[in-house]
Amino acid sequence: MSDRKAVSRGRAVAFFGSVSRNLLDAGARAGVHHHVALSIVGIDRVGHGYYQGKLRQEEVVRGGRVPWTVLRSTQFHEFVSQALQQMPGPVAVVPRMNIQPVAAREVARHLVELALAPPRGMAPELAGPRVELLVDLVRRLLHARHERRLVVPVRLPGAVGAAMAGDGQLPAGAGPRGSRTFDEWLAGAVTRGA
Repeated sequence: MSDRKAVSRGRAVAFFGSVSRNLLDAGARAGVHHHVALSIVGIDRVGHGYYQGKLRQEEVVRGGRVPWTVLRSTQFHEFVSQALQQMPGPVAVVPRMNIQPVAAREVARHLVELALAPPRGMAPELAGPRVELLVDLVRRLLHARHERRLVVPVRLPGAVGAAMAGDGQLPAGAGPRGSRTFDEWLAGAVTRGA
């Protein structure tokens, strides 16, 4: 592992560990009876630095004094636009990645339902209605925005790349599924100028 990746992973683990401990401690002092945390599908199968931080968050929540629920969700539809923003210029180098994007609104609604219910530990994973290739979603977003950029799909090296290109970020079992597709989200996002 390169020093840069180790620093990135270390920062993510330290950040999520510290924030989670602070939230749990504050919640315990305030008499909170149910801590709900949002996490990401596949963080235990994809060895990405940020995901290691989210795993640390889950560990801290499980070990805290406040009863808890953790919901792992797939990437939001907005993830595609955020990924594209990380690649300014005429060429977009997009990792080969299978995702099952979900509407942020549907995730928020599900989190509220979980918060109002008794703590349940690990909740079933929440995902969008269908599996998509990230590169296809990037192309559709660019087309909808009338932007002309060269999209170059690349497979990331090693186990991380293999997990992303495979089913590493897809739900591992049955669970709730959102109904709003990426194309439905995209129609509204373009209208709003997102």
